[in-house]
Amino acid sequence: MHTTERIEERVDSTLTDPHLFINRELSWLAFNERVLAQAHDPDHPLLERVRFLSITASNLDEFFMIRVATLLRRLRAGADDVSADGLSTTQQLELVRRWTEAMTERLSACWDATLRPELSTHGIRLIDLNDLTDEMSSYLEAYFNREIFPVLTPLAFDPGHPFPHISNLSKNLAVVVRHGGRTKFARVKLPDVVSRFVALPRELSGGEGVALVWLEDVVRANLQRLFPGATVTAAHLFRVIRDADLVIQEDEADDLLETIDQSLKQRRRGALARLEVEASMPQHVLSILVENFEIEETRVFRAPARLGLSDTVQLSRLPRPELKYAPFVPPAMWRAEDADGIFEDLRQRDRLVHHPFQSFGAVETFLRAATLDPHVVGIKMTLYRIGTDSPLIDLLVDAAEAGKQVAVLVELKARFDERNNIQWANRLEAAGVHVAYGLVNLKTHAKLCLVVRKDHDGVRRYAHIGTGNYNADTARAYTDIGLFTTRAAIVEDVADLFNYLTGYSSRREYRELLVAPVSLRSGVMALIAGEVAHAEAGKDAHIVIKCNALTDHEVIRALYRASQAGVQIDLIVRGVCSLRPGIPGVSERITVRSIVGRFLEHSRLFWFENGGDSRLYIGSADLMERNLDRRVEVLCPIVDRRLAAHLRTVVLATYQRDAKRATALNQDGTYDAPVPPDPDGQPVEAQAILMDYYALEGRRERDGHLGHEWP
Repeated sequence: MHTTERIEERVDSTLTDPHLFINRELSWLAFNERVLAQAHDPDHPLLERVRFLSITASNLDEFFMIRVATLLRRLRAGADDVSADGLSTTQQLELVRRWTEAMTERLSACWDATLRPELSTHGIRLIDLNDLTDEMSSYLEAYFNREIFPVLTPLAFDPGHPFPHISNLSKNLAVVVRHGGRTKFARVKLPDVVSRFVALPRELSGGEGVALVWLEDVVRANLQRLFPGATVTAAHLFRVIRDADLVIQEDEADDLLETIDQSLKQRRRGALARLEVEASMPQHVLSILVENFEIEETRVFRAPARLGLSDTVQLSRLPRPELKYAPFVPPAMWRAEDADGIFEDLRQRDRLVHHPFQSFGAVETFLRAATLDPHVVGIKMTLYRIGTDSPLIDLLVDAAEAGKQVAVLVELKARFDERNNIQWANRLEAAGVHVAYGLVNLKTHAKLCLVVRKDHDGVRRYAHIGTGNYNADTARAYTDIGLFTTRAAIVEDVADLFNYLTGYSSRREYRELLVAPVSLRSGVMALIAGEVAHAEAGKDAHIVIKCNALTDHEVIRALYRASQAGVQIDLIVRGVCSLRPGIPGVSERITVRSIVGRFLEHSRLFWFENGGDSRLYIGSADLMERNLDRRVEVLCPIVDRRLAAHLRTVVLATYQRDAKRATALNQDGTYDAPVPPDPDGQPVEAQAILMDYYALEGRRERDGHLGHEWP
């Protein structure tokens, strides 16, 4: 950390000093600490806290698979370069190692010292191996023989058996056996098809509730069955985290689908980013793993508690509604039976939908209406993360089979969804849908749907532009915003963009949309510069941006210059933020807050005061180099003043008032609870307020009262 004085001494007009920027990796780790804090928060129901614990662990796994793996790959290539924040690759890896080890210890302590005891008091008991009664052991032995033993494959390791491949994130037992007078080693992989927790029958659990045993303990207790004629002397759990970032040579690919399919197979053998072992593993066993994995000791971590705590998500699914949030049924903007009136409604006005506070059913109903309406002649759509059981796919197939022209861009390079998207692409193609797989060296991350309809007065296009994926599952857990519109300039831009995605269009100018990689960066920079001009002219100048990440140094410098010119800048950045607020002479007019709550904040909104003629955009892009330069992204203006006012004075203003789930970023990169704007009342929780707001709005609209005053 650097003091204000040191930073002020280094400030120059170029704003390039490393001390002005927070390291991206460390900022991400700070975000995951905020997620872990939710697991400690007693205001969340107990099983929701367990879910936050599992999310923290899962996030950390992905961090190693992608971010740490990338740093290691760079180091192995001899590129120990210095990032914009002044840290070399070696320094970043060392800082990350220290922080992640401490975070894993805090994660384990949260489970062992807090959540597990609280679960026990509520009748959800985790029974350790040493605490099993004879009756419990007999039951588990029978369960093991029936459900687990048939899917286990012990793999010996000796001169006649090569060291087996260990798949990413798999949980394995390093087994030590005595055989033929010699000590030998084998590996047993815990089966993925069996739950991590084995439930004991009620009569053995010793009371009300449920008693569970860890899967590795069940296997460990019955390992001898796998090694007849040998003696099992020990078994120690370990897992590996591999480099899972696909490196695709797209310029050399004749068939992108086949190339990605091959790359997915190569991912299975990615270099190790971390080896995790039980704390009790003796050094001679660990040395065998280290030698055969060819991994540095600094990449080895002895876990103080259970490995793979992301599996605790299974506990959050237990049928204990009193330990979870009450089910939330969001109001629907359109009912399924109203499909005939949707196009008439959209001809009259633009519509916004705000998930999960409003139902994702609006998107499904829109697409269903387009599928069933005989006047609709074409549908175009981008699909990034679709989910495993998407009703939208069925609708697109039905539309194609009904003779409509259907074109879909399925982004095969959506990380960790590649295999799923390949399957969806194959199904759509088999149904006669025109499928594009994405653009060379660009991911298509924009969320777009275009419907072409022969109305009574001519052909009209209807568009949906969103901030989140066309995924019904995530729409219940992520906050996102979508716009339905027939405005000519916007739908023409969307049509032109689809021509770019599916054909050979080279359009670089759009009427209303800001499109990456051609105009989004320059458009955002121009909007920021516009606020600077207003401030310099003595007018009020204000920027409010809500996004998931802010790491692009050119944008950060532009925001610094705007602050220096007198522009007030309020940022709501859920995750990584490389900007340092509050630096005198640089960013004292910038505030940054992060909100982590029941739902994952995912919507992106950009509001500019613009001298009293404010402009507001929604879209798919975060303020990261990849989004601005290496992806197809869209920011769309909200032209309807009523809708823009709603997003500014209701949505953004509510998030700015949050003092319950928000934390404020300090100059040194740490986060603290913000000062409540309403010190005499209860701290505002934005998501809870928005749930109530939209529920009331839904009731009023059903009763025929459109809109109401914000309380």
